[in-house]
Amino acid sequence: MNATSYARVLFAGPDLGEGAFAELFRRQLAALRGGPALADVVDTSAGYDALWREVQASARPLLVIDLEPQASAPHLDWLRSELGRLEAPDGLFVASLLGQFEADPAGAACALVERPALHLACLDVPALPGSHAWSCIPPHARRLLLCNGPRCTRRGALPLWKKLRETLKAAGKLECEGGVHITRTQCQFPCDEGPTASLYPEGEWYRIRDEEEVLRWVQARIVEERQVPEMLMKG
Repeated sequence: MNATSYARVLFAGPDLGEGAFAELFRRQLAALRGGPALADVVDTSAGYDALWREVQASARPLLVIDLEPQASAPHLDWLRSELGRLEAPDGLFVASLLGQFEADPAGAACALVERPALHLACLDVPALPGSHAWSCIPPHARRLLLCNGPRCTRRGALPLWKKLRETLKAAGKLECEGGVHITRTQCQFPCDEGPTASLYPEGEWYRIRDEEEVLRWVQARIVEERQVPEMLMKG
């Protein structure tokens, strides 16, 4: 499929309806593709029903640029599978940044439109496994909720998430008997002290700001089972 052959290109993802990110993205997109392109932006913050409706109402062939910041290969397979259930799936294609956002998100998305080799059809998508890890509750004794809201993300929460998983796994404490199940969340507050992490069932709130603090917190609080008062948030 040639990039110029699409009847329409949709840009779909969360936080594209309102707020600072939406304002930036829409301004950049209008500068690159003209004001009419703003009608092709679909906010998925409340779910994907709006995207399904737009796809069904659009002419074929159609390209959907996936702007989910936490996208992964399984997410992309799911999106293609769901689109493949709609009418005329042979004319539907998806391309994704797989969460790799840049300072110029609209520019990156528009560049992806012009790279047809990265566009995936929504027909004959490999079947998702009937039994998979995400359908099971992982063994754990505690849950750590790491904020991935907009302000914590801008303070480096995404690389801290990866470091937390790596450190807990290396310590033998990741999603195992007596271990920790970690989950990314939207805004937890208090934003000015973040990145914010909350530990349950204890109900303790921490600020974890860099990789050094990740290592210190995992070793002290999880491995050695002692308090880390200097990292606790004040109520």
